[in-house]
Amino acid sequence: MQLQINPVPRSQRKTPPQSMSGVVFGSQFTDHMFSMEWDEEKGWHSAKIDAYRLLQLEPSSLVLHYGQQAFEGLKAYPIAHNQHTLFRPQNNFERMNQTARRMCLPEIDSSFVLHALQELLLLDIGWIPQEEGTSLYIRPTIIATEPALGLRVARQCLFFIIMCPVGPYYPEGFNPVKIIVSDQYCRATPGGVGHAKTAGNYAASIYAEREAAQSGYTQVLWLDAIERKYVEEVGSMNIFFVINDEIITPQLTGTILPGITRKSVIELAQHWGMKITERRISIDEIIDSIQNGSLTEIFGSGTAAVISPVGEIRYKNQSYAIQDQKTGVIAQKFFDSITGIQYGHQEDPFGWRFPIN
Repeated sequence: MQLQINPVPRSQRKTPPQSMSGVVFGSQFTDHMFSMEWDEEKGWHSAKIDAYRLLQLEPSSLVLHYGQQAFEGLKAYPIAHNQHTLFRPQNNFERMNQTARRMCLPEIDSSFVLHALQELLLLDIGWIPQEEGTSLYIRPTIIATEPALGLRVARQCLFFIIMCPVGPYYPEGFNPVKIIVSDQYCRATPGGVGHAKTAGNYAASIYAEREAAQSGYTQVLWLDAIERKYVEEVGSMNIFFVINDEIITPQLTGTILPGITRKSVIELAQHWGMKITERRISIDEIIDSIQNGSLTEIFGSGTAAVISPVGEIRYKNQSYAIQDQKTGVIAQKFFDSITGIQYGHQEDPFGWRFPIN
């Protein structure tokens, strides 16, 4: 498939923000976007990079009525000598194809899309912010565009990539956040799409997230849908617990998103010789471990926040402080190492960095 590139005239391009201070996460977008179309007869076709623009959809487009959609999130980072890099992008596009299969969407050629993303980034390279802790957020998306009413697999789809410069995801930055356990609502059920990165999972969480915010909490910690007992994940992060010097994270059972940063934390811990375990862990075990002092840290992991220490957890109208609401040494170690690799401050023994230019 040929990639058509139609650059926006320089006189018509926007000015990227000079500082990310005060810029809301995901609110300003670069000059260009990538898109390609799919239908049953042609497969993927009409691949192009052109101006960031409005999408034209029929009101009857299947995505608007039945939610057939998949998306990803990754970042581009500035490193030394005016060079820029991605972090494990192949894993993102592999996961996107896993979501596509579950949502009955066409899979993408990840090599071609990664090439197109590099070309897109080279056009908008000036949008990658240079301040410490900032990056260019990248959002690939597939939607079902066939104009039809009726619950079935779409015969037409659109894939596109948009990008926006971002600072820290949470207003707290790399400081402990407060989370609340939801035992009233559930995020995903066995056999469902909890492991897929699709819009419906996030839409289903908004009500509980709003209630959490109204109570002064940053995120919701979800429990399993069957017993409302076992911890699964936070709204935008996977979760880790440090108990008796062992790092524990819920195992992937089909209801938890297989995070790229989660995978990186596990691989780093194994590389360092730390004891790390993937298993079911109940909220009662966590509360007991907090009360007896054996739990010393809780932290989340995700593309947007990287590593987010948890300073307080609330469950059944009772609040529990973690690490005196200070960042723990283990969370700090993972944050320093992962961001160090991403920004080129540390060696990359795993080959996680993917150069753009």
